[in-house]
Amino acid sequence: MWWRASEGGLETGRRRGEGTAAARAAMSRLLQGGAGSSRYAGHVPTTLLEKALLGSSSAILALASPREAHLVGVVGETTGAAALRRLLFRMEKNPVGRTILQDRPQITSKVLPLHSLHKLPADSFGAAYARFLERNAFDPDDRSPVRFVDDPDLAYVMLRYRQIHDLWHVLYDLPPTFMGEVALKWLEAAQTGLPMCALGAMAGGIRLKPRQRSAIAQHVLPWALRHAMRGPDLMSVYYERELPRSLEDVRNELGIEVLPRKRIQ
Repeated sequence: MWWRASEGGLETGRRRGEGTAAARAAMSRLLQGGAGSSRYAGHVPTTLLEKALLGSSSAILALASPREAHLVGVVGETTGAAALRRLLFRMEKNPVGRTILQDRPQITSKVLPLHSLHKLPADSFGAAYARFLERNAFDPDDRSPVRFVDDPDLAYVMLRYRQIHDLWHVLYDLPPTFMGEVALKWLEAAQTGLPMCALGAMAGGIRLKPRQRSAIAQHVLPWALRHAMRGPDLMSVYYERELPRSLEDVRNELGIEVLPRKRIQ
């Protein structure tokens, strides 16, 4: 995610510090309560008003602490209901998507241990994914659990979106640099329609150099839109079954267009 590539964060003054402290306190009070009974493990039931307060509080905190990915995750959960319903409907109409919804696979270090991925052929999707994780010291278990999406099916769709993020990095050969994360966020926005993806891409774009912002407008945005219009439904790919295959074969079968590295430097 773009905030994970951030170096140094945002400078905050006394007023912003006071604002974030108040927002953190408000969010803590909400987390201690809840609206009704839990519908799945870890679920925190909330009313629409509580979701609005959580979303706004988390947005303030995320601006002050861009490395805290779970805060941006809360924003996504409290603002993405409509987009998640569209994604669920799309997956239900896709044969592979339906199977994913039935099986509910999860991408964790227990399910996909690195030592098993390294046993796959060197040119495989799985081996490339393992190298990506090790090279960047990433752990799939670091993904925040879903808590504020009330419908269990929609909660799984949100979780699935989070867990396949690094697989999209590998599939599209996008490095986890600031520029690479912004590019991937635009692709995610076009693919999922989640408001937090577009907001994240725009917020990340502000911190890019003028030359990089120009590359985003000229190359990345048209590329993301092409994929949204003609590309594969990335939420309806059973990635766990594709990992033993050649990465290039998977890209060719899905019609993946990889951006030239010079466009995302």
